[in-house]
Amino acid sequence: MANTISTSFIAQYNAEVKLAYQRGQTLRGTVRTADAIGSTYVFQKIGKGSATIKARNGDVVPMNPEHSTATATLSDRYAPEYIDNLDTLKQNIDERQALITTSVKALNRYADSQIVTILDAWTGTSVAVAASGLTIGRIAEGIYQKLFANDVPDDGDTTVALGWKQYGELMQLQQFSGWEYVGDRKPFLRDSQAVRWMNCLWIPTSALSANSTGGVSCYAYHKTSIGHAIGQEVKTEINWIPQKVAWLVNSYLSMGAVQIDASGIVKIACT
Repeated sequence: MANTISTSFIAQYNAEVKLAYQRGQTLRGTVRTADAIGSTYVFQKIGKGSATIKARNGDVVPMNPEHSTATATLSDRYAPEYIDNLDTLKQNIDERQALITTSVKALNRYADSQIVTILDAWTGTSVAVAASGLTIGRIAEGIYQKLFANDVPDDGDTTVALGWKQYGELMQLQQFSGWEYVGDRKPFLRDSQAVRWMNCLWIPTSALSANSTGGVSCYAYHKTSIGHAIGQEVKTEINWIPQKVAWLVNSYLSMGAVQIDASGIVKIACT
């Protein structure tokens, strides 16, 4: 056997590509959405009314509820990538499909970030930071004493977005981890760790921003407290670009979020 035979050895590469771990969409379906045409979309809001008495033969007193609006400004985002035509001859992977998946997930994360930006900008009363982590007492304070006490309806449309550390703390509570206490999962979050508990949807996510303590701020919010205007859903195209001698894989969207009612949001600060 020739001593130099190793120079003729070849390398074979697996045809299945491993995509980088990346979060997809988790929060978008938890807020009020609307189809939008134009650069902005206006959500309407009507305030509370009060019941009054009427004297016999007297006039009724109009409630005169306050009318207000919340305007979402749509933002356009793109996630493109070129595939050189000759490069495809040197690969054994499905580059197009891999880039489509990566492109769509990038836009889904951006759509979630619009909601998180609105939550982070909220400045109402919150549950203060505590070294004890996320406990039953802090949860009760945030949801019962601060959110539902604002007359937010307990109708099953409240979402609690929390970090994975806080989700792990809740999993140590039998009331949360025991399936006898937990109802069915939301269809759009099937095959995830999201659970329905206390008539709220609890979603663990890495989308939340870090706070000044190095932890994250968790949020409980009603679906109608935030508006998400959608001018263009995530759309993907593959086009041949002659000047590049390449295929352009491109996904794009046009969306915008806005706070509609601050009383429907509560922050639970966590270390």
